[in-house]
Amino acid sequence: MHHFHYQNGQLYCEGVPVKAIAAKVGTPFYLYSAATLSHHYQVFDRAFEGFPHIVCFAVKAKANLAILRLLARLGAGADIVSGGELYRALQAEMDPGKIVYSGVGKRPEEIRAALKAGILLFNIESSQELGEINRIAGRMHLKARVGLRINPDIDPQTHPYISTGLKKNKFGIDLERALEDYRRAMELPHLEVMGVACHIGSQITEVTPFVDALERLKELIQRLAKMDINIRYLDLGGGLGIQYDRETPPHPQEYGQVLLRGLEGLDCRLILEPGRVLAGNAGILVTKVLYTKESTTKNFIIVDAGMNDLARPSLYGSYHGIWPVAIRERPLIKASLVGPICESGDFLAKDREMPAMQPGELVAAMSAGAYGFSMSSNYNARPRVAEILVQDQDFYVIRKRETHRQLIWGESIPEFLK
Repeated sequence: MHHFHYQNGQLYCEGVPVKAIAAKVGTPFYLYSAATLSHHYQVFDRAFEGFPHIVCFAVKAKANLAILRLLARLGAGADIVSGGELYRALQAEMDPGKIVYSGVGKRPEEIRAALKAGILLFNIESSQELGEINRIAGRMHLKARVGLRINPDIDPQTHPYISTGLKKNKFGIDLERALEDYRRAMELPHLEVMGVACHIGSQITEVTPFVDALERLKELIQRLAKMDINIRYLDLGGGLGIQYDRETPPHPQEYGQVLLRGLEGLDCRLILEPGRVLAGNAGILVTKVLYTKESTTKNFIIVDAGMNDLARPSLYGSYHGIWPVAIRERPLIKASLVGPICESGDFLAKDREMPAMQPGELVAAMSAGAYGFSMSSNYNARPRVAEILVQDQDFYVIRKRETHRQLIWGESIPEFLK
């Protein structure tokens, strides 16, 4: 469910016409619905009622402070993978006791910041990281709460770039050596072993891979119990997919029912790390047609948003629905919706049937709330776009459009070039 709909031939976000926002802030811009975000969080959280759990939003999916604050007020924690994401979560007043820190390359200063903040848990991704966190915690006269991220060698049947639970992926620790690393972690004086974690991938549209991963982690937890290592937190990661095109992902309620059956008999608290399933369909990218162009074989609709603004189509070949902001009678044509970036891979939709559009028209790339702005860049020296949040009849600029001056912040010309 989302709150983007047509009314009197115009696209609205909740109670606000998109064209009114464009007239105020210009294009391109990301547009989010507070009602959609809230609804998605509540539905996901309710799916695990009856089992102690924490919903830790995957900050990498959508890191804007206003979005994080909204989710924090609903009760969400944070799944982070960098010191910058930690900083953002804390600035949004997310509870440090609901923050889990994953990622294969945690830097010493990031580890120190997380220990100082008092986060719930580090998910350890390698044997060397165990030693490093123990060393840093010792110097700070603290104990670091840790779990090991296990690589269960499960194929999530998703795009190879967002598959993370196979042996060939860089993430996590092999099941075969996990027992050895747990034993070592118990011996390190500045670690408190509390958890088991996994994350098998993103945009997963079947429940079976999650069930398979859970079964392997349950077996590990049982073996650890025989070694007097009692696990208090089971982190199943995120990865539940959404509908971009014709996918039919399970509803969060179905996902929850299946996992809860598998969790029967376990005496631990569940951690979940949804990102896309909460934010994906809560946001769109609004862009304006600059030109149209016909070649002997193709039609192009050239817009003012490019692959630097929304990388997913170019990076993954991903599908985003293309909706005209204003509905009117017009023919359908086969065309590519492309941006101004000097790359042949710069497109938002490729060789797709869509309404014929003219310069000046507004177009929306749908389902862009997750991994949209958070993956954007300044490639071709393009300022990053504005972000807008709608609540009911009002809209708020939650990130101003960057300026050209901001593009060169921090740069300097050395004396020998002056």
